[in-house]
Amino acid sequence: MLPEDSGVAPSAVSSVTHYAVELWHRHRIPIILTTLFALGVLRIYVHLTEEEKRELLVLPKIYADDQQDDRIAAKEEKPALEAAKKKVADTSEDDKKIGARQKKGPKRIKGDATKKNGTRITETPTGEPHKIQVLVFYSSLTANTEKIAKQFTEELGESLKEMDAFLTPQVLDLAEADYDEYFITPPKTESGPPIDYFYLILLPSYNIDSINDNFLEHLQETHHDFRIDTSPLASIVGYSVFGFGDREGWPTEEEGFCFQATQVDKWMAKLSGRKRAYPLGMGDWKKDGKERLSEWQTGLVDVLTQIEQNGGLGEGVPGSGDPIESDDEEIEDDGEVLFDDGTGANSKSSGSLEDVEDIGRIMANGKSSATPIAIDFTTEGKQPRKKATPAPPKDMVPKDSPTYNSLTKQGYAIVGSHSGVKICRWTKSALRGRGSCYKYSFYGINSHQCMETTPSLSCSNKCVFCWRHGTNPVGTTWRWKVDPPDLIFNGVKENHYKKIKMMRGVPGVRAERFAEAMRIRHCALSLVGEPIFYPHINEFLEMLHKERISSFLVCNAQHPDQLAALQHVTQLYVSIDASNKESLRRIDRPLHRDFWERFQRCLDILRERRFRQRTVFRLTLVKDFNLEDEVEGYADLVEKGLPCFVEIKGVTYCGTSTSSNAGLTMANVPFYQEVCDFVVALEKALLKRGLNYGIAAEHAHSCCILLASDRFNVDGKWHTVIDYDKFFNLLEEKGPDGDFSPEEYMGPATPEWATWGNGGFDPRDQRVDRKGRPIEVS
Repeated sequence: MLPEDSGVAPSAVSSVTHYAVELWHRHRIPIILTTLFALGVLRIYVHLTEEEKRELLVLPKIYADDQQDDRIAAKEEKPALEAAKKKVADTSEDDKKIGARQKKGPKRIKGDATKKNGTRITETPTGEPHKIQVLVFYSSLTANTEKIAKQFTEELGESLKEMDAFLTPQVLDLAEADYDEYFITPPKTESGPPIDYFYLILLPSYNIDSINDNFLEHLQETHHDFRIDTSPLASIVGYSVFGFGDREGWPTEEEGFCFQATQVDKWMAKLSGRKRAYPLGMGDWKKDGKERLSEWQTGLVDVLTQIEQNGGLGEGVPGSGDPIESDDEEIEDDGEVLFDDGTGANSKSSGSLEDVEDIGRIMANGKSSATPIAIDFTTEGKQPRKKATPAPPKDMVPKDSPTYNSLTKQGYAIVGSHSGVKICRWTKSALRGRGSCYKYSFYGINSHQCMETTPSLSCSNKCVFCWRHGTNPVGTTWRWKVDPPDLIFNGVKENHYKKIKMMRGVPGVRAERFAEAMRIRHCALSLVGEPIFYPHINEFLEMLHKERISSFLVCNAQHPDQLAALQHVTQLYVSIDASNKESLRRIDRPLHRDFWERFQRCLDILRERRFRQRTVFRLTLVKDFNLEDEVEGYADLVEKGLPCFVEIKGVTYCGTSTSSNAGLTMANVPFYQEVCDFVVALEKALLKRGLNYGIAAEHAHSCCILLASDRFNVDGKWHTVIDYDKFFNLLEEKGPDGDFSPEEYMGPATPEWATWGNGGFDPRDQRVDRKGRPIEVS
């Protein structure tokens, strides 16, 4: 109600109110739309005004002129291929880009390290091939490194003379080099043919202030500078680092040996987008520095030769040359986000793989992926830079090579150019009556009559528990000279007997066993490398069997074609080092990009052969790698391959694998009880799947236990021992490709002392401790 003294008649107020309501109902839709439109215009105006002010608050990015501004690309929606072509446009186009960046201002880049601009364009739009310039950087306080660097550069130049793609290598002192010119962006060519760069860094480590500290500080600041792309050096062909140190002052890497070279290698991996073309090399000034540098140089020449032939480092996935093999170089201590796929989730690995040669096609089609393209440095490229006359095959292990010297120091006898033989420690033990290996307990093999050899020292894996710590050659395809099988067969026998004869003066050697040892009865093709990698492995096996020498062949499940072509062997092993793809990548560190598919194909082949050959899964348990929580996964693999036997063995510690960055220590060696617990759990998992496997035998001294299929359980007793004479009779009767089953050469029952719960130590022998004192077994 209106107050009485308002002076307004109630009837007039009612009339105005009624008119306003009628007007609102008549025009409410145009009024609402007009209001919304005005508010929208106002919001757009405010947003644009704030955006301009914000971009003027930071300094413009005036370097790294080969990078595209993501904001400009998003607004203009230009195809990625056009952006790539602009990188090789004239200087006027570069000026336009710089001006655009100065107008817009920089942004903080949190992107992945594997940039699409890291792919080398091997030819210009006019078809002119790029030249490659190798730059050798060094630092030196006493001039020693300077002399070595200059001599190294001269020798490298001689090696590259025959390669048209390479210019004469240049040597640069880090104390004089302009870091901004070389380590923020690669140098730019003013005239002449376009040049790509390959960086080599020779760096001694000092515990005093030196140019190294300034260099490391620059690399670190460049990586963390938000104005600079995460991988500003991604356009280089590749890089590698070699460090010099002093083991007297710093015995190990953990204690500082070559610590500055290690840091440079890490930061260069980040800045180049994982373009590590060859592993970090390290050498001791006073001992093996020259030898290690020579070995490193040899490997570099091989890499540069592949670049000459293929136009780049290669293609592939994490797990070969990728830093995730050891410690993931993409992880930052400060928790910085390294890759944002637009969904708010962080990612360390790509999840999708593309060939290097397909990057241009993908860009041309306008395809983009939320995940980065992974680059691998190990496999052969598909599209060569140009047709070149193939070089003649070379020796896998030349006699004047550091690899040859390293292997011979470890007790190997190198036969021909790619084979080796070595006397096993169990052979020495058996000759002295101190026990035989698990093969005697499980299969009846006399250790002192067993020859351990390999026709191929090369392997396609770099396992963390490898006995050789990475000193043997590696490769995915056979690219070396091939020795005839008779040369290898005669050579390994001769060298094995020589090593046996050297034992006759050792105290404790038994005369009767020494006489028996001069007749080889068994051959373990498991020394190092990959035996089926040898192109004539079947001919070599025939020579063994012709002299009635049994064959125990071990492969790493990475060569299914060779495995499918393999003829009869006495027992066929396949190493099953992990139960899933990621674990296998971490433990075996395979070179093949399709390692998991190869692994699965090998299991299928073994399943098909289980009624024609004795097949064995060999599980090597490594604590903190594949021992915990993988029983079910292993049971799935056994169900897939259905082997005759499953050997479970704890890893043998052979020294810390520092050369392969594996970091394996005694802490990774499981106790025997842990292995026993694992085997019991695996047996239960197999029984749960309806697979009839049981624990047949053990050899506690080797930390090894045998699971066997019930096919080898006769009348309640396990029969894991082999009747070797029967095997050779069947082989002679039906031929190397003949059809006969493992049960046909099944031997007598497994000895009671070797069965589960009895230890498995040969009762004929005497156990001793490390000092040779007898151990009383209760």
